[in-house]
Formats: sequence, structure tokens, C-alpha cells
Amino acid sequence: MTKPFPTKNLRFFLTAPSPCPYLPGRRERKVFTALDGYDAETLHDMLTHAGFRRSQNIAYRPSCEGCEACVSARVPVERFEFGRRWRKIMAKNADLTRTLRPAEATEEQFHLLRRYLNSRHAEGGMAEMSFSDYAAMVEETAVHTHIVEYRHSGGAKRGQLVAAALVDALGDGLSLVYSFFDPEEPRRSLGAYTILDHIQQARAAGFQYVYLGYWIPGSEKMDYKASFQPLELLLGGEWRPYEPVTF
Repeated sequence: MTKPFPTKNLRFFLTAPSPCPYLPGRRERKVFTALDGYDAETLHDMLTHAGFRRSQNIAYRPSCEGCEACVSARVPVERFEFGRRWRKIMAKNADLTRTLRPAEATEEQFHLLRRYLNSRHAEGGMAEMSFSDYAAMVEETAVHTHIVEYRHSGGAKRGQLVAAALVDALGDGLSLVYSFFDPEEPRRSLGAYTILDHIQQARAAGFQYVYLGYWIPGSEKMDYKASFQPLELLLGGEWRPYEPVTF
């Protein structure tokens, strides 16, 4: 359980409205605070449980006028079941090796990120990211952060980096800050595989949850998160089971 933190000393700020990258025609605004001081990890845990996400040494969450579409989502790993769909994805990627590395940016990771962004998010806010921007995203952290690399273990591509994930370790789980993968290997479903593998990692380490960030109903970019059932959503200040609508 996260220990109490003196929240009265926190200072929160509000960004100016800007176009929403997920829902056309809407404007987004964020509230944020600095993750610094002697106990940044405790603060990070507390804010994550309250629906914040981390970007470098900043914790933020949406605070959009007239819109509450962004909902924090997490997977309770002990209750998650690897059904047939998930087992097939795990089997497709059984030839990959996983390595946990320090939060240090490399040119190899950045080149993979550029290919991913150009293919999947060419119009997004990260499209013009430079290596120094990437290094800041990875290395500017006051909490327990690492990178997970996935590589081919054999064949002509042996040793080639195929996917990577920037991950924070919380008191009760793993938080997927950002992940990216080779867009030229769509049959592997590497985005889903990265989540599934972290569910396995969290379970093996005795964590309760894998935090997926924001699920946004109506956004094609975020629809995939609803597939990882059972899913818990932060609604009305409480984490509650998500119950998908079926017809």
C-alpha cells in the first residue's frame, strides 16, 4: 500500500488548450506537477493511483473542459487469463529474447522509434522527435525506470531489435510509459505482445497491476486497451471493473 504523502506542498499547473490528438474537433488541456524532491517515487505512486501519467520529471493528467473521455486503465495481473487469442500471440513471439536495460537511450532504439513513428504516428506530436528529445524522454526520470528490449534470437535477423518499452516500476505494479516496435512485422502483433509479456513479468515479480495509461472510448488508437480483460478503470475516483457492452 502506498504510504501517505504531504499533498499540501504540491503545486499544480494547467496547460493552455490545444487540439486533441485522439478525438477530432476537441481541445485538450492537462494539469501537471513536478516529480521531484526526496520522495519522488512515493509521489509517483500516489499520483498514478489518482490517474496521472509520467513524462520525464512531470506527472500529468487530462483536465479538458466539457470532456472526460480519457480514463486510466490497468490490468489486475492475477485475474488475467491467457485465452486462445493471447496464447497465439505469445507463440508467434516465442523466438524473441527479452532484456531489461537501464533507462539510457541508444541510437539503435531511436532508429526503431523513428520507423515506428513514421509508420504509425506520422501526424502525431512526437513525429519530429530528435535523438536528444528521445534521450530526455528516457533518461530524465526521478523514479525507478528501465527499458525492456526485445530481439530476434535466431535466423538472419539474430540480435536485431524488434520492440522496446519504457517502463516505470511502482509499489504495486508496472507502468507502461511508452512502447514501440518494428512496423514491418505486423503479423507478430508486437504491441499486444509487449503488454502480455509485461503481465507475465508483473505476475512473476509479485506485482498486482500493469498500468496501461489512458483508454479513450471512440478513439481507434486506444481501442486495443479494452481487449485486455479483466480491465479496471478509474471512475469517480475509484478503480472499478470494466464491463464491456455486448450485443
